[in-house]
Amino acid sequence: MQRIKRIVVTVVGGTVLALGVALIVLPGPAFLVIPAGLAILAIEFAWARRWLRSARAILPRRSKDHSAPQKKLTMQSVWRSAGFLLRQVRRTLLLKRKNT
Repeated sequence: MQRIKRIVVTVVGGTVLALGVALIVLPGPAFLVIPAGLAILAIEFAWARRWLRSARAILPRRSKDHSAPQKKLTMQSVWRSAGFLLRQVRRTLLLKRKNT
């Protein structure tokens, strides 16, 4: 039973960690997924616990008085994000159309 648990933790943790590494170059929350993968692997492996401890030391911690400024969601930021997304979709569709 212990061997099966170790295999499952290795497969799941390795997959999540690999996804996090891929998200470094792809759009996505790599800096959330990588520590999650390390946390899963840390259940069984000491090297993952050390890496997770190092990652926690690197990440900035929020102070208790919450003095860090909050990000605001404005209509301008929504419009810019929507415009960017539409341009990317349009570009992708045009490239596919040219290649066919």
